[in-house]
Amino acid sequence: MYVVVGCSDCEHLWLVRNLRAAETATCPRCGRTHRTKTLRRLAEDEDREAARQARSALLAKRGGNSEAFAKTAHVAEMEREVDERGVDDREYLEGAGLDADEVAAAGERAGEGAQAGSSGSQLDVVREALSVCDAPTAEDVVAYAEERGVPGEKAREILEKLTRRGDASESRGTYRLL
Repeated sequence: MYVVVGCSDCEHLWLVRNLRAAETATCPRCGRTHRTKTLRRLAEDEDREAARQARSALLAKRGGNSEAFAKTAHVAEMEREVDERGVDDREYLEGAGLDADEVAAAGERAGEGAQAGSSGSQLDVVREALSVCDAPTAEDVVAYAEERGVPGEKAREILEKLTRRGDASESRGTYRLL
């Protein structure tokens, strides 16, 4: 179950998965820790995409943009449209005056330096750390990422972004992937 909740201090809205499973939830924007029993449930849904859509609708309403929001496609549909209509990597690179084949070869060379077993991108490594480690702290995630070639500061940035976006949560210093 995904629940849209709001911070009473900074009014940030975020998604929490399995709200009943944890005693506290931390606001990804201001860092305030809330008791989950006292958090106001603004929307709930089994489907993460539906909960994201509900959060988007609440943000639009808050900003006085409900009518414009009603005319737009579902968040997931907009993402698909961007993928379909957007410029692919090759076209973008060549438009910027770069040789796409040379860029791909450089990427492959850079990837060869990473340790075996790494998922690939730095984001993937941090996500992998959250799923593999048992009750990971920020230090656990950083150590796991550094073993796989991701700089510690970059791992911390990615962890913070995942938490801010609602893709991960932190409670009492322990992180989990949502």
